[in-house]
Amino acid sequence: MDHWLHSLSVLWLTLVVFAATALVTGLIYGTMRMLTANGRTRAFKAVSPGMLPPLGLVFGLLVGFLAAQVWGDSNRARRAVNREASALRTVTLLAASFPGESETRIHALVRRHIEDAVKLEWPAMAQGRATLTPIPAPLAEAVRVTLSLAPQDEGQRIAQREILTMLQDALDARRQRIIISQSGINWVKWAGVILEAILTLIAIACVHSESRGTSAIALTIFASAPAVSLVLIASQERPFTGPLSVAAETLQQVMPP
Repeated sequence: MDHWLHSLSVLWLTLVVFAATALVTGLIYGTMRMLTANGRTRAFKAVSPGMLPPLGLVFGLLVGFLAAQVWGDSNRARRAVNREASALRTVTLLAASFPGESETRIHALVRRHIEDAVKLEWPAMAQGRATLTPIPAPLAEAVRVTLSLAPQDEGQRIAQREILTMLQDALDARRQRIIISQSGINWVKWAGVILEAILTLIAIACVHSESRGTSAIALTIFASAPAVSLVLIASQERPFTGPLSVAAETLQQVMPP
C-alpha cells in the first residue's frame, strides 16, 4: 500500500477501498453474465456450493493473521511511547535532587529531546524513513551531564543512578518506536488476502450463475466483508501514519516547563 493511501482520512480510505472492491466485483459479475450468455451455464452450475465455506474460512484466517499483526504493532508502539514519556518524567523529577544549574541543564535537554521528537522524528516515522543512525544528541548530552555530577550524599548518588537508568530506558523506548515505525504488511501478504477474496467472489458467481439477481446480491454481500476488513487493517497498518496513528501527545505532556 502506498504512503498516500495510508495518509487518507478514514472516510476517504473507505471510499477508495469500497470503490476498488465494487469495480472488481462488477468485473467478475459482468464477465460471468457474458460467459453464461454464451451457453456455458452448465459448466458453472457444476461448481459445488461446498467450495464456499472453505474459501470463506481461509479468507477469514488470513484477515485474522493480518489484523493480529497490525494491532500488535499498534499496541507495541503505544507502549514504547508511554515508556519513553514515563522515563523522561522520572528524569525530570529526579533532577530536582541537583538544584541549580545541573537541574536546569537536564530539564533543557529533556525539553529539547521532546521537541526534536515531535518536530523531526514523528514526521519521519509517519513517512517510514526514520532510522536508528542519528544519535539523539539531547539524551546523549543528558547522559554526559549526569555522569559529570558530583553527588554530595547517598540520596544524590541514588538519584544519579536512577537518572542514568531512566535515560537508558528512554533511549531504548525511542529505538523501539523507530523500529516499529518501519513495520507494516508486505505486498505478498496483501496480494494473498486480496487474491483469496477474488477467488471467493468468482466461486460465488459460479455457484449463483443461473440467477442474475441472486448472484448480484450474494456478490454484493460478500464483497462488503473484504472491503470492511481491508479498511480496518489499512487504516492502522502503520502505527505512526494516518488519522489513527500514535500521536506524540504523551511526550508533550511530560515536557519540563
